[in-house]
Amino acid sequence: MKLLLTISYVGTRFHGFQSQPGLRTVQGSFQEAAERLFSKKLLITGCSRTDARVHANNFCLTAETADGSPLPAIPPEKLPLAIAPLLPPDIALLSAKRVDDSFHARYDVEYKEYVYIILNRPVRDPFLADRAYHFPVKLDAFLMDCAAKKFIGRHDFSAFMAQGSKVVSTVRTIKSFDVVRDGETVRITVSADGFLYNMVRILAGTLVAVSEGRIEISDIEKIIASGDRRLAGATLPPDGLYLNRVVYRQTPPEN
Repeated sequence: MKLLLTISYVGTRFHGFQSQPGLRTVQGSFQEAAERLFSKKLLITGCSRTDARVHANNFCLTAETADGSPLPAIPPEKLPLAIAPLLPPDIALLSAKRVDDSFHARYDVEYKEYVYIILNRPVRDPFLADRAYHFPVKLDAFLMDCAAKKFIGRHDFSAFMAQGSKVVSTVRTIKSFDVVRDGETVRITVSADGFLYNMVRILAGTLVAVSEGRIEISDIEKIIASGDRRLAGATLPPDGLYLNRVVYRQTPPEN
């Protein structure tokens, strides 16, 4: 049996999702709690690899025993409360369900949605420290939204990838891309079939550059076509980035 689990976490004190020797990670912390609950060694597979200080509203992962033996028969609906006392305060298990053993948390994803939050006012908010990117100069959210629409579709996004990344293909399909203002907050929401390393933070930085007048909307197609990272905007800090939603190709089948 395999379990599909949805968790949320504040990434501020984590060195990303994936386990790393000697570092505090989401995967390592969750696995430790789950193995205490089940009294078994587990294989944990995440839907993505979020970076240090990146947050998640809904992050999906699967859990199964490392030796292929059955998991203890705890009803999935009881797992969030059962594991809560074992988890650190910056991770919560939101839901759990049984899925077919053939289901894969990463490879069966249809698209993922990220949100980047910018606190857009002159003075920072201490209650949003590490939870949003503080940008003191007024942003033109309408102009940013118009620019965001230029990225929708299937493109080579190599100009919006951190240098040194090793991937087979830099082609991705952006499904939707929106920028809205809510009072003093600018919220950037983008969904795609996959993202390159730092892609969302670079896209967000490019939209900020459009608002500042350093990049014209008419330049975006040229930047995409160039594949030149130097022409795109800055890589914004990770603090404002959230993995917001994961959608699978089909509803994962239950065992």
